[in-house]
This record gives sequence, C-alpha cells and structure tokens, in this order.
Amino acid sequence: MTVRPVPAQHAPHVAVVGGGVSGLAAAHRLRARLGPAATITVLEQRDRVGGVLHTVDLAGVPFDVGAEAFLARRPEMPLLLGELGLAGAQVHPTGATASLRVNGRTTALPGATLLGVPTSAARLDGLLSAPGLAAVAAEPGRAAALGARGGHGAGRPAARTVRRRDRRPARRPAAGRGLRGPGRHARPAAHDPRSRCGPRRGSPVAHGGGRRGHRAASEAAAVVRGAPARPTPVFGALAGGYRTLLDALSDAAAADVRLGTTVRDLQRRETGWRLVLGPTTAPETLDVDAVVLAVPAPAAARLLAAVAPVAARAAAEIELASSVVVALAYRPTDAAVLPPTSGALVATGEPLSVKAFTHSTNKWAHLSPDGLVRLRASLGRFGEAATLQVDDAVLVHRARADLAALTGITAEPVAAHVQRWGGGLPQYGVGHLDRVRTIEDGLPAGLAVAGSALHGVGVPACVATARAAAERLVAHLTTQRREADAPGPRGRMGAWPASTTTS
Repeated sequence: MTVRPVPAQHAPHVAVVGGGVSGLAAAHRLRARLGPAATITVLEQRDRVGGVLHTVDLAGVPFDVGAEAFLARRPEMPLLLGELGLAGAQVHPTGATASLRVNGRTTALPGATLLGVPTSAARLDGLLSAPGLAAVAAEPGRAAALGARGGHGAGRPAARTVRRRDRRPARRPAAGRGLRGPGRHARPAAHDPRSRCGPRRGSPVAHGGGRRGHRAASEAAAVVRGAPARPTPVFGALAGGYRTLLDALSDAAAADVRLGTTVRDLQRRETGWRLVLGPTTAPETLDVDAVVLAVPAPAAARLLAAVAPVAARAAAEIELASSVVVALAYRPTDAAVLPPTSGALVATGEPLSVKAFTHSTNKWAHLSPDGLVRLRASLGRFGEAATLQVDDAVLVHRARADLAALTGITAEPVAAHVQRWGGGLPQYGVGHLDRVRTIEDGLPAGLAVAGSALHGVGVPACVATARAAAERLVAHLTTQRREADAPGPRGRMGAWPASTTTS
C-alpha cells in the first residue's frame, strides 16, 4: 500500500474529492486563500473534470450539453468570472421568448414571470380555468394570510398549493409545469417542497409571497450588492461554453488533478484525514490536513458514514433523477419552420418523450456562426430512469419525433450528440433545508461539503457552496496553525494564509 504523507515543515495539503464545478471552484478558492505553497489535490472518478458541465463540439461549434446558462443576477458568477479574467466572455440570451406545450397545443409562456412563476402582470388566460383565474386574482390576500400562519418555508409540497388555486384536474399539469425548468429539476410538483423556493434573500417568499412577492422580488433581483435597480439580463452563458470556465478554474487552482481516481474510504487521523484510493486489489492512501467533499449526495453519504454518521444519514435521504440531453444541428433550409421562440416546455401528461426543447440558436446568438440551426432536447423526469435505458439511436429518434410533432421539422440532422446524466439531478424533497442543516452541522473540523445537493442546482449556487467550504477549511487550518505555533516557531504549516480577504 502506497502512503503519501503530508510533507514535513510545509504548508497544508487539502484534498478535494470531486472535479465538477463545485470541486474546481473550491480548489480555486483554497489556492487564493492558502497561497502558492499549499498542496491541493483534486480527485475525480471520471476521465474529465466538469461533472454535469460538459461542452462538446456540435458540428464544429462549442455546445453545452449539461447546464447551458447561469443566473446572472446572483453575484457569484460575475465575481468569479472577474477573478478569472473572463468577464468579457459572458454573453446573454436574445429577446426570444419561450412557449409551453399543454393540453395538446403550443402557446406562449406568460410574460412577466420570475423564473417561470407569474408576477401580477402575467396573463394566464387559456392556461387556467375561470375559477383558477379568480383564485389568482385573490392571491395577494391569501398569500398574506398564509404567511401570517407560518405557511411559507414549512416544507409543504408545492402541488398542494397549486391545486388550491385551480381545482379542475385538467389544468393541474399546466399549473405544475412552471415550477421546474427543462434541465434543472425533474421532480413532479406533487413532491416539490415550497421550502425549495424560499425563503432566501431576493426570493418571492422573502418579499411576502404570492404574486405581489414575485413582483417585488423581480424588482429586487436587479440589485446586486447595493447597485441601483436596472433591467439587467436574468441569465448568462460563456461564448466558448462552460469548458472556458473549467479550464480557467483548473489553471488558476494550480492543483494536482488526478482523473480516473475513486475515493473508496475516508478515515479520521489524529491530525488530519486519510483517503483510501483506487481498486481494492491495489489500494493507495493519501494523508491530508483537510478535505472538501464535492460529490453527489449518495457518494457523500458513503464517505461520511464512519466519520459523521448523522450527516451521512441526512445525505442518503437526498434522491437523484437521471436525464438525457440530445443535441441536434440542422441546415437552415431543413429547419426553416422552427418557430422564432427560445424553446418549449412540455407539461407533464403530454404524449411526448421530451420535457423541453431549447431552440439554442434562437436563444443564444453566438451559437450559429456558420448558419446552422442548433437545438437541444431534454428527456427524463424523476422516477422515469428506466425510460432512458435504451440505445442512443432510440433517444435521438424520440427527440426527432417530438420535434416533428412540435415544429414540423422532419429532416435528418447534420450532427447529433447524446449526453446521459445518470443521477445527475438532486431532487429537493420536503424537509430538504433541514437535511442540509443536519449535514453541514454534523461535519467534524477539517471536513466540508459542497455541490448541487445543498443549496441549489444552478452553477452560482454550486460556486457559493464551494467558496463557503473553502472558507470553512481555511478557518480550521488557521486555528490549527495558531495552536501549533503557540509554544514556539515550530509549526509545520508555514506562512499562510497568503490573504485575509474573504470577498
């Protein structure tokens, strides 16, 4: 068994388990705070970094087949891009609007929404029944009464509230559909906690709930760290795809990235941690001062079982959903009938395999430098993993059949790519906030967690958890160094941190 001890009289050695965006962002933050002398090792099971961020070449153009965008009104991504010198690489969507497929027809998604939830200015005619529209009109008073009873954030399934707005069963799929996007969430509204939507700073619940709260939140969302309100774009992306971000994070972190490496066990030592790596037939150990776990919830639960059993049990309760992205490229003449929309959300219960189409070249101007029309289909809802266990050709056929039904495009694509995300989407069930609190409060010193299973699946939320995890470990290592240095100048961790800033 090979042992890699922490070098004597050296700055700290931190292991980051998981090379997705959360792990790389944690490594980057650790490098910035611990300085160039620290040793940072990133351990990734796959043969590439990025996790569910993945950029491929679709007919010669960089094209994201995982997450495609980020919430630009949150501060994390603009701050990180600025630190990496990538502020100029940020792009924003065109003015194309989305549509909704419900009750066998395609209609415009109501305007004046915040992340798909209608504000008071939204027009819901044709989507809700007359009683449903009346209930929406009475929403401000009902929301205030609900908040007074402590209803918000209590973990009640969202569908229960949705059904109270419109009792007609035929309308429920349309109402519930707006609660999740094409790639982020796959859980039906019937299992979706209201606590997932808040309360957090800038959320509708934080502004009193209901449509009035969404209107206030929409106005407040334009304010970033005290800046005056202005109509800033909601979403952003990177012109070269997310690989631009991943490459920049890897370079700036200056970490020892070990691909194809499985972490099988995590053990607590008298000072620090030991990770058992590789196959059982040829195990290797890595001794470090601190560890960030930036892995999916089941993997975190497995590694925490012996060292933090309470946190492990909470992590094991977080379920995952699988999904597939099918990317397609067409000649302009073959896709001339494509609607000028940014895409279509498909309501639950429709006789289609996809849950959404993104008309990528309509939505992002930079994705059609050669004139080809590029789009992506999202398939897979919570509990439907078995429907995805077919050949790539079958998935492409399903996507093309649904595209033909929705748009009339029947031509053969010039390029296609199938990207499977097995267990790639954590599902925030009722009580999720309590589970996360249990995980974070149950970690011993020198151990931190990050990733989409915690406070949001979007890239900004992942970056936020990564930075928080890094700061937790920096605080621990700083305390450890001070204690070691107290009797005299024999502390083995060297002169760090390099900076005391926390921005």
